[in-house]
Amino acid sequence: MTALVIAEHDNASLKGSTLHTITAAAQCGGDVHVLVAGNNAGAAAQAAAKIAGVAKVLIAEGPQFADGLAENVAAQALALASNYSHILAPATAYGKNILPRVAAKLDVAQVSEITKVVLPDTFERPFYAGNAIATVQSSDAVKVITVRATAFDAAAEGGSATVENVAAVADSGKSSFVSREIATSARPELTAAKVVVSGGRGLGSEENFKILEPLADKLGAAMGASRAAVDAGFVPNDWQVGQTGKIVAPDLYIAVGISGAIQHLAGMKDSKTIVAINKDAEAPIFSVADYGIVGDLFEVVPALVKELG
Repeated sequence: MTALVIAEHDNASLKGSTLHTITAAAQCGGDVHVLVAGNNAGAAAQAAAKIAGVAKVLIAEGPQFADGLAENVAAQALALASNYSHILAPATAYGKNILPRVAAKLDVAQVSEITKVVLPDTFERPFYAGNAIATVQSSDAVKVITVRATAFDAAAEGGSATVENVAAVADSGKSSFVSREIATSARPELTAAKVVVSGGRGLGSEENFKILEPLADKLGAAMGASRAAVDAGFVPNDWQVGQTGKIVAPDLYIAVGISGAIQHLAGMKDSKTIVAINKDAEAPIFSVADYGIVGDLFEVVPALVKELG
C-alpha cells in the first residue's frame, strides 16, 4: 500500500493542513508520497521532503498549476492514481475542489472529512453537524479521502525524502485564473491560531464587535464569528466558524454572545478549552464549554481585559 497526499501550497511553502493530512496518510499504512503540483514550486517540494514519514515527493511543474486550478491538479493526480491505494487531501476549499473530481473520474466513493483512521480501509467521519460519528469501510481499489486537519497532529520535520520530477499534464483549458483577493491581517490565520475569540449576534452590530479586539490583542488571538453574525453583516464571511464556515480546534476558544447553534458547535467543539460568555444561562454553548460566564458581555469582556493587564 502506498498513499498519495495532494499538497496544498503557495509554491513557496506548504500549508499547515498538508502536515495534518500526511499524518492521516501515514496511519493508512505503507509509504507516503506527496504530490506538489505547482509553478516554480521547488521550495514547497523541498519542504515536503523534510517531513518525517514522507518517502517520496513528486513534483509536477508548469504554469497550468500556478494557481491551483482544480481541473489541472485533479488531472495530475489521476495520471498517477494507478500507483496508489489511497489518495488524500486536506478538507479545505482546495482539497474539496480537487478530490471529488478525482473520485468521480475513478468511479469510486469519496470518504469525506475523516477524523480517524481505524484500519487502512475503515475510517471515522462526523455527520449530523458533528453530533454523530459514522464508521465507513471502503472496498474501492483506490480510497479517495479528504482529511479534517484538526483531528490529526501535524507531521513533524525530520525526513529526507527523494524528490522526483513527473511529467506534467497539459492545461485542461476548462477554467482560467482571474484574480485573487487576499484579506490581510496582523492576527493569526483563523484555522491555525492557538487562541480564537469569536463573537455572535449577541454583540448587536459591527461597531460593537470592536469590544472584542482588546481581548484578542491581549491573547494574540485570531477573531471569528458565528454564522448569525456574518449573515447580519457584522463581520466578513471569512471569519465564520462552523459547519459551513471554518473548522477550528485551538488551545483556547472564547465564544462571546454566541448562543451555540448546532452548526457553530460543529466547527469549534474540538477546541481544547472552551470559554463561553452569554447572558442566557440556557444557551446551548454552555453544553460544550469548559468554563462559562453568565453575564452581560459588555461588562464581562472589559473586565477580562482589565484582569489580563
